[in-house]
Amino acid sequence: KSREALTNLDASTYQVCYQLKILTTALFSVFMLQRQFSRKKWCALISLTVGVAIVQISGSAQNDTTESSTTQNRTLGLIAILFAACTSGFSGVFFEKMLKGSSTSLWMRNIQMGLPSIIIAFITAYVEDGAIIAEKGFFVGYSPVVWTVVVVQAIGGLIVAVVIKYADNVLKTFAASASIVISCGLSAIFFNFRPNLAFLCGACFVVISTVLYSQPDKIPRRRLKKKSVPTTNQITGSSRMAEV
Repeated sequence: KSREALTNLDASTYQVCYQLKILTTALFSVFMLQRQFSRKKWCALISLTVGVAIVQISGSAQNDTTESSTTQNRTLGLIAILFAACTSGFSGVFFEKMLKGSSTSLWMRNIQMGLPSIIIAFITAYVEDGAIIAEKGFFVGYSPVVWTVVVVQAIGGLIVAVVIKYADNVLKTFAASASIVISCGLSAIFFNFRPNLAFLCGACFVVISTVLYSQPDKIPRRRLKKKSVPTTNQITGSSRMAEV
């Protein structure tokens, strides 16, 4: 579905619409996990969606003036990107339900979900580069940088599973959104990336939404009715009535 969306939509529209996965994750959490969000948290989620979309657009601004391809089907692209956002939210919440709703350990779940990916990757590698693998071996081209990336990605996957297990999917989306802003900031320090006004506005939205979501909800306090203390006249009057 993402491929169909990229084929039939421009990059900016794709980046904006795909951020709806933040809201779909929250919606599926409500329906599948019976989780409740206050108005303040919904405002934080909407603000996060807007902020991440602005950041993504600022990074994918295209300077080339390519003409709009007449072969693009914009309706099909929008349907595909909405479907991709829904499936992304559903898969994340379903994975959370599997982790929290069964006695199977976190490591066993990771192995169960990782085995199909390993099998598919092996088949793809031998189909695409079978001749090179047969000649030079499977680990040809694995430099120290490649091994570092592999280890970092593996640790990142385990951390995501731990976050979903002991926190929830919505917090994971906040962490992922914050990582986009942090990675762009590091790119500005170490590379030639120069943040523009749109990036700064989007980053502000992300920071504000994160702070807003992290604040605890205020529980309304019920006012206790003051008990009226009987006066001496009322006491004497009631005692006289009792004597009569």
